[in-house]
Amino acid sequence: MSTFGLYLHIPFCVKKCNYCDFLSFPAKEALKDEYVKALAMEMRLWKDKVSNDVVDTIFIGGGTPSLLTEGQFDVLQNEMVKSFHLSDKMEYTIECNPGTVDAEKLKNYKKAGVNRISFGLQSTISSELACLGRIHSYDDFLVSFHQARECGFANINVDLMSAIPEQTVAGYEQTLTRVCELAPEHISSYSLILEEGTPFYEKYGECPPVSEEEDRQMYELTKERLSDFGYHRYEISNYAKAGKECDHNKKYWKRFPYLGLGLGASSCMQNVRFSNERNFKTYGQKIKNGKLPVVEKEELTKEDCMAEFMYLGLRMMEGVSKKMFYQNFLVPMETYYQSSLEKCIREGLIKENGDRYCLTDFGIDVSNRVFAEFI
Repeated sequence: MSTFGLYLHIPFCVKKCNYCDFLSFPAKEALKDEYVKALAMEMRLWKDKVSNDVVDTIFIGGGTPSLLTEGQFDVLQNEMVKSFHLSDKMEYTIECNPGTVDAEKLKNYKKAGVNRISFGLQSTISSELACLGRIHSYDDFLVSFHQARECGFANINVDLMSAIPEQTVAGYEQTLTRVCELAPEHISSYSLILEEGTPFYEKYGECPPVSEEEDRQMYELTKERLSDFGYHRYEISNYAKAGKECDHNKKYWKRFPYLGLGLGASSCMQNVRFSNERNFKTYGQKIKNGKLPVVEKEELTKEDCMAEFMYLGLRMMEGVSKKMFYQNFLVPMETYYQSSLEKCIREGLIKENGDRYCLTDFGIDVSNRVFAEFI
């Protein structure tokens, strides 16, 4: 049996954050019930198609999955158990927003087999949280974090953000220190990106609200402070304690199969990329008619797969393996990418380390420039 990762998209939130371009929106309970039923039906539509495969990672993301009631979550959990072969050793993550989860919900997650919680904190500074449009306070986060620990969760991720409008280097350092002292097993730290269609983009356009120098200082501070607290960087924006890397997200970077269910969710199975309807009404109607709600489908060529192997794999600090490239494509990596590899090495962007090519520190800084060489 082969394995794949399962992603469920929960598009609901209390209110849209100022930087968010994800498919998410506020909704009343009746609409959430309707969506949960449709998502459960979508699982049933996939049951026979993946009956010979095993789910070894689950990630419930959004939006804010912790907005679901215990009853709504149980509907999805029960359907997953019925529709898929679930590994007894799988990583099972759910995203939670501070202020939308309590001890009872956390106990219910634990009972269902969830073994990894991901908290969207972003900052510990009240003014920064307000600027971002977050609904929680740092105190709300602390309550949720400690409740998760008390419920027995030994694998917790915390999301942080830098280059927030009016954020100072000292303020960001305070956030890093406060979070590190709580000792979560995993920290994801992203620099704010101004996405079109968001309030931040309307306000700032393509002019970052934080100076390039301050942004750079925060970037360097992230590496230094997290290293000081025993976190190792395993991907451009992700840091973990030993043995606590996110197995589900590594599937994306290593091109392992994953199936995304729910509104707008993306998948890659057997070298075919596809995504779901983004319109709620159309999504639900297709499922009621017994049809998969797939709208975009692309069969990847061998060249597409090789390019993805390179530019996705190089996101990870371990880099890309020449041996694995050959096993996947039956040609040496240098056959297709000799000139690009030589150019990147010459410019100090990547380095050869035994069987692997990986980004240098400078290459990480200008990673998009490196990735463009292989697209």
